[in-house]
Amino acid sequence: MAQAARESAGKVRERIRRGLWTSHTSGLADEHVQGNVVILPQSLAGDFLRYCQRNPKPCPLLAVSEPGEFNLPSLGTDIDIRTDVPRYRVWRHGELVDEPTDIMPLWREDLVSFVIGCSFSFEQALLEAGLPLRHVEQGRNVAMYRTSIATDAAGPFSGPLVVTMRPLRASAVIRAVQVTSRFPNVHGAPVHIGDPTLIGISDLARPDYGDAVEVMPDELPVFWACGVTPQAAIQQARPEFCITHAPGAMLITDLLNHQLASF
Repeated sequence: MAQAARESAGKVRERIRRGLWTSHTSGLADEHVQGNVVILPQSLAGDFLRYCQRNPKPCPLLAVSEPGEFNLPSLGTDIDIRTDVPRYRVWRHGELVDEPTDIMPLWREDLVSFVIGCSFSFEQALLEAGLPLRHVEQGRNVAMYRTSIATDAAGPFSGPLVVTMRPLRASAVIRAVQVTSRFPNVHGAPVHIGDPTLIGISDLARPDYGDAVEVMPDELPVFWACGVTPQAAIQQARPEFCITHAPGAMLITDLLNHQLASF
């Protein structure tokens, strides 16, 4: 991963496109904005757009394509949404049926692509502020959990808020809030700090997605809204057909993280 982290966004996408990288993207091209991906038929795109607008914390929109458009020029000159995600998820009637590394054979002219901000993009700022991130140090995917917090429904889309968790020493938590508050387009400040049972998480050692990391006795678990939230909503909505990224396997864009800072 260290070698890949030194590569440009374009070089990393090229490796992904060639099938040379099929894992999570935490720490890759770390100066660049990463995005969660949801691809839906045009008939559901309006409802999903409203879902994102009503839930901006977990679903901050970075780009929305025209139907059938697989290039996203506002995010990168050579991006092809059909090949540039390390691993996709294919859903039929709300059930996960496949996890391919390329969706060219599945592409349709009625598909609309949504790219949603990802907390991987504020990790660079946390690291630069001297706040260590255990999952990055250990080369793991970030831990993600479904919570008891309901999102605001739109059309058939509803479901629980999904969060990421990063353990931090109590003395670092205020600084983490300050740093991430500058990045509302990639989830912004934490939604919860401390006792996970208060948001419906019973066991931090068993994340719903990603990899568990240990929370040390002198640390607090800190939770941020997560762009995997739409996948929980898709399971509720049960669309006939849908494609997403696999949790942690993001689209890496040409945008720089500092460009998204609000102050």
